[in-house]
Amino acid sequence: MKSLFFLACAGILAGCGEKSVPSAEKPLAPLTFSAVQASNALSNVVSFVSECTPRDGGTPGSERAAVWLHTRLTGLGVKAAIDRFTDITPDGPQPFANVLATIPGTGDDWVVLLSHFDTKSKISKAFQGANDGGSSTGLLLELAAALNSGAPRKLNVLCAFLDGEECRLGFSDRDGFHGSKHLAKAVKQQQKKVKAVILMDMVGDSDLKITIPHNGTAALRVLALEAAEATGDRAKIGLFDGIIYDDHQAFLELGYPAIDLIDLVYGSRPGENDYWHTTKDTVDKLSAESLLTTGRIVLELLNRL
Repeated sequence: MKSLFFLACAGILAGCGEKSVPSAEKPLAPLTFSAVQASNALSNVVSFVSECTPRDGGTPGSERAAVWLHTRLTGLGVKAAIDRFTDITPDGPQPFANVLATIPGTGDDWVVLLSHFDTKSKISKAFQGANDGGSSTGLLLELAAALNSGAPRKLNVLCAFLDGEECRLGFSDRDGFHGSKHLAKAVKQQQKKVKAVILMDMVGDSDLKITIPHNGTAALRVLALEAAEATGDRAKIGLFDGIIYDDHQAFLELGYPAIDLIDLVYGSRPGENDYWHTTKDTVDKLSAESLLTTGRIVLELLNRL
């Protein structure tokens, strides 16, 4: 899943006789995320986990999951493509497949929304990975559908469903974060003007407390707190003075502003992490309310960019 380190604390016709106003100039209502959309997101997770388990990165299972996601996105009317590539792993060159959904805007700037969809390998063929990373994947599907509806907004949005986040043996330059490293390089080569990269990870836990690790762009960390304050979700999110190496890191290293919205404590009681990377990571541990919280914060972030 992720790699965790610690730092020390401290730091988008007029009436008769009047000039008409082009519809593109009319202000659009702010983006919002509803309880119905959160329920849809949870249903996405349930379907995804049911139909795409197992899905260890770089395996036939993750390829099936990528095809499933592409089919679901295009069925929702979202423009999507599968970006297949090969990367070096401890087991030699392996195939991976990112799924990229594009919601065109009217301007030049981009926001990149990220989720990984693969699961930790060598746990069990029945390992659901419902929270890690089924929850963010189900949520991102619903966010893509929401952003694709209505009139185009100024920002272009890339919703990227990433393969190969999890390491096989231990995180290194050839083990883990395969999808995000590949995508970050492609974004750089395409010279996209990226205003923000927002990663969601493990955001379905019914006992939700999102943390924003220190290795994130300071302005975006503050903006996320302000967004949560505006949506009434400030109690569910906070800053973390440690470093969490996750899929946003590849973008940070290439100079892009990026943050990670993650709830890394996932267990049977506060402070415990006994569901993470175990067969206990199942859909019954998730809630639509947690997905509602995360979805509201992310869309309010977009309102403020």
